[in-house]
Amino acid sequence: MFNALNKPLIMGILNVTPDSFSDGGYFNNITSALMHVEKMLNDGADIIDIGGESTRPYSISVSSGEQVQRVIPIIKAIRQQLSTNVPISIDTRISTVAKMALAEGATIINDVSAGQNDPNILTVAADFDCPIILMHIKGTPQTMQNNPIYNNVLADVLTGLQRNVEHAKAAGVKQEKIILDPGIGFGKTSEHDLTLLGHLDQFVKSGYPILLGASRKKFLKSIIPTAPPQDLAIATSVTTALAVMAGVNIIRVHDVKENRQALDVAWAIKQLRTN
Repeated sequence: MFNALNKPLIMGILNVTPDSFSDGGYFNNITSALMHVEKMLNDGADIIDIGGESTRPYSISVSSGEQVQRVIPIIKAIRQQLSTNVPISIDTRISTVAKMALAEGATIINDVSAGQNDPNILTVAADFDCPIILMHIKGTPQTMQNNPIYNNVLADVLTGLQRNVEHAKAAGVKQEKIILDPGIGFGKTSEHDLTLLGHLDQFVKSGYPILLGASRKKFLKSIIPTAPPQDLAIATSVTTALAVMAGVNIIRVHDVKENRQALDVAWAIKQLRTN
């Protein structure tokens, strides 16, 4: 699924939350959520990523019970009404939420804390033998944007991701089930984010599948200051094309159609590029 020689995958975002930074409250009932998932699949999404907690800067943590109430009915509905085989990623930092989501049909865990919030989530991934996305974050969503400082952002993020890998393996997660995410916007300034985007090939060289989540992120507004998040699909698609050329395997986006086109064009060029 994540072979470096294979075409990268588009992960479509479904935030079942009232407070996500660009689409909070849009899809927090089954009808609207299913309509959006169907649209994303028709537009070319390969994976659906479902989250019941916003992890935007300074967001408030959501209990496991509330997350379960938000995400489990949606996962069940997707499996029953739309698709029995599309990969579903559960975006959560809580092991009990991940376990219940996997039991109902999710197939991937996406933990922005990489097990730091709840180490048992690594054990859940090992027990279900499912892929787990380990993201780099400096601090927590509540603290991460309080003046983040690095000695060398690229080296420090790579080191942090390797530490995440070691923790996951120690919990029993197989190496081939680990996916890494540099964590654009999670404890980084806009300059940090742009530096990481300019060196995506260094993450690819780690040997692990790499996920990029730059969609509608705040660093884009530092370049295009007048655009609301919903108008950043074109800007996001530029990062998608860069990611494809760098060898990134999964690209997590809000606007599937635009980023599918960017991915397809970049991939076609990449296939004919000579070294």
